[in-house]
Amino acid sequence: MPIKIPMNLPAGETLENENIFIMNETRAITQDIRPLKVVILNLMPTKIVTETQILRKLSNTPLQIEIELLQTATYKPHNTDPDYLDEFYVTFDQIKENYYDGLIITGAPLDFVPYEEVEYWDEVCQIMKWSKKHVHCTFYLCWGAFAGLYYNYGIDKHEIGYKISGIFEHKVLNKKSPLFRGFDDVFLAPQSRAVEVRKEDVLAVPELELMAESDEAGVTIVKSENSREFYVFCHTEYDKNTLKLEYERDLEKGINPSIPKNYFPDDDPTKEPIVRWRSTGQLLWTNWINYYVYQTTPYDIKDVENEGSDD
Repeated sequence: MPIKIPMNLPAGETLENENIFIMNETRAITQDIRPLKVVILNLMPTKIVTETQILRKLSNTPLQIEIELLQTATYKPHNTDPDYLDEFYVTFDQIKENYYDGLIITGAPLDFVPYEEVEYWDEVCQIMKWSKKHVHCTFYLCWGAFAGLYYNYGIDKHEIGYKISGIFEHKVLNKKSPLFRGFDDVFLAPQSRAVEVRKEDVLAVPELELMAESDEAGVTIVKSENSREFYVFCHTEYDKNTLKLEYERDLEKGINPSIPKNYFPDDDPTKEPIVRWRSTGQLLWTNWINYYVYQTTPYDIKDVENEGSDD
């Protein structure tokens, strides 16, 4: 999928070097089609890394996607150059009158922080409320998924007592779902979190469907009955070394973390990890953007306003 990104976005060079099909604004305007409009609310402190991981997954079908990067106005990250944010990111006030085919809300390192104490919680709630009238389908990822289930359905997170970190087996529960077309019955995916939502809490909400779970990692993918919301707790977008870097960071902090499970050969952190989830990740993101965004979004994007309610 050619993705339309701003000129000079650093992720562009990385993706081009990986033979990923991207398209700049100059080329995009010569194509007589309506591109999908997807906005990414990037809450991660490592903005460029997260952008690149997600853009890589949105890149491999014949559709054109126009990407917009969204940041919070109520909190400015300390790990990203302000000039970079000014050049490539917008704030909610700048886009709140717009309509989008898709919204992606990323994770954030906030496992143990109560939602109401998150500095930008009110702003994220405002965006989630706005999405009901301005976005056709939303992909909530990791902390974004926890926040979305809490805001939309009152499902709270619970501390596990340890960090789930590694590559785990996950069971597909609805094998007929378009989301899992091309999937094996059991798929591998990274997990990295110290909280969970409980299966019984999800099953207690009639408007939600549990789509995938793991014996070790618990609830993994949930979707709304109307297929306009997806809550994904695994990290199929992760790079080869993402868990390694997290593990080394925690070691430096003196946290004494456990070695990520099923990740390093022979559980030896001195050995290079082997990627066993890349194809699963590509299928997951491609199926989402194809079957739940492109195939169902209205041609007149403003008609999204008639699909949901503001309650």
